Amino acid sequence: MPSKTLRLSAKKMERNWQVLDAANRPLGRVASEAARMLLGKHKPNYEPFLPMGDFVVIVNAAEIAVTGEKTKRKIYYRHTGYPGGIRERTLEEQMARDPRRVVERAVKGMLPRNSRGRELFRHLKVYLGADHPHEAQIRSGTGVRAVKRARQMAEVATAAVESSVESRDQIEGQTISDEKRLTGSLSRYRRAELDTEAERLGIEISPGWKKNDVVEAVRSHYDENPTTASEED
Repeated sequence: MPSKTLRLSAKKMERNWQVLDAANRPLGRVASEAARMLLGKHKPNYEPFLPMGDFVVIVNAAEIAVTGEKTKRKIYYRHTGYPGGIRERTLEEQMARDPRRVVERAVKGMLPRNSRGRELFRHLKVYLGADHPHEAQIRSGTGVRAVKRARQMAEVATAAVESSVESRDQIEGQTISDEKRLTGSLSRYRRAELDTEAERLGIEISPGWKKNDVVEAVRSHYDENPTTASEED
């Protein structure tokens, strides 16, 4: 029976944030590791035509290690665009001016020379010291699961605010009745909706509860407190 090859699509790409400490590490080792993560070759579902690699943050670029005589023999060239405008700078001089450019050029040289390589290079962040402003991205992530998790948390928070506002409202001295209770099979509702309903009913949810536990608690509350005909109207 022929096996089916699963190919990753652009909609299912999962990107994370990786941090590399360059302190006292050889420049080539750090650059090759960063390029591998930017390309996504460390993932089992690697696709060479997709920019599916992770975001890479390199810290302590000022403490990068260079072996041998590279500080004096390695030359960086650039051109001003005018006749005779060729300029050169040694690695030692560039490290004194801005060590970040040394790391960036080393990583860029290991990426493809096309639009995909330019896009991947934008996912690289290099900083001189140990501090960086990407702690929130590292904790939350940017993949499909992370976005879905953030959306669910936002929905739960919104539902909790709406529930607290409704519980404070009173009509002619009476609190709102159970006319907004969930109808039909409780299993078809999402966990966020069940948690909101349980909080509205005053049910305390234990940390280890699963969806079925919340369903049973809400159903038991409904059975113990049936609605009247006037409430349903």
